Amino acid sequence: MTESARALSSWESFYVIVGSSGGALIGLQFVVMTLVADRRRATEGSLSAFGTPTVVHLAGALVVSAIMSAPWASFVTLSIALGICGLGGLAYGAIVVYRARRQTDYEPVWEDWLWHGVLPCVSYAALTVTAALLRSHSHRALFVIGAAALSLLLIGIHNAWDTVTYIVVSHSDSAATKTD
Repeated sequence: MTESARALSSWESFYVIVGSSGGALIGLQFVVMTLVADRRRATEGSLSAFGTPTVVHLAGALVVSAIMSAPWASFVTLSIALGICGLGGLAYGAIVVYRARRQTDYEPVWEDWLWHGVLPCVSYAALTVTAALLRSHSHRALFVIGAAALSLLLIGIHNAWDTVTYIVVSHSDSAATKTD
């Protein structure tokens, strides 16, 4: 068994949990969005700024888990795969911030910027930097990669909950106004 295989085998259960949770929550997000679609119609701008990134970050947790669960022969190819994932996430994070600034349906508050812009970018940046350091600092790097995957999962959970509660509360407010 190679050094990378030994190091990664102890993380197997962690990535099964994170990856399967990400996959299940992606499916649940589709169900919830379908159920609340009749409550409030989102525009393409707000959906691409706040809805789609939630699914992307959950998918990011799933992809990192899949990458970390693959039988890599060495840390070199694993580093490349993680680096590509991290850079892709950073590029997408920049697109999300751009879209959030352009949409006009909702005025983001500091918490929105934190959870939809800053924290995902920090997670993807940590993944990118750690990918470069994986061979020289493998023990520590594996913990940072695990933290990045778990962070993406938790960011997705927070943002999904935030979106659903916003839709429910704004619908309740508008329904109360109509009955008055």
